[in-house]
Amino acid sequence: MTNASPRPPWWLKPMNKVLMAVTRVGIPIFGDEGPVILTVPGRTSGKPRSTPITPMTVDGHRYVVSGFPGSDWERYARAADTATLRTRRRSETVRMVELDAAQARPLLRRFPELVPSGVEFMTRSGLVTEGTPDEFEALAGRCAVFRFDPV
Repeated sequence: MTNASPRPPWWLKPMNKVLMAVTRVGIPIFGDEGPVILTVPGRTSGKPRSTPITPMTVDGHRYVVSGFPGSDWERYARAADTATLRTRRRSETVRMVELDAAQARPLLRRFPELVPSGVEFMTRSGLVTEGTPDEFEALAGRCAVFRFDPV
């Protein structure tokens, strides 16, 4: 049974800071499909807010799945016109387009094969129990899925 209201583990914020520092200096983590730094303006302050994410590529388009329903970066992304992705020493401005549940289902189904590091994370958080494609597909409408479009 999955957790109805998953909460981020205590170690997530310190680990995110480490991942961002390592990514900024250009050290590859998890190969080429490792984390990138997503920066979006805060909803009220407008100050840049950054977090590491692990995008996936399907049919030439890049997507990201929110690991926690209602996460801060997810809310910031919904409010922002554009976001910045930083990979090693390269930055790119993108528009984040949230997909509806029907569009998200096939992408969530592929998540376990394309982002294996995310499967363990989402299992530990209680969103899924075994990390099967069926479990991830069932998260459609609960976990946000965004497509990155070039600006």
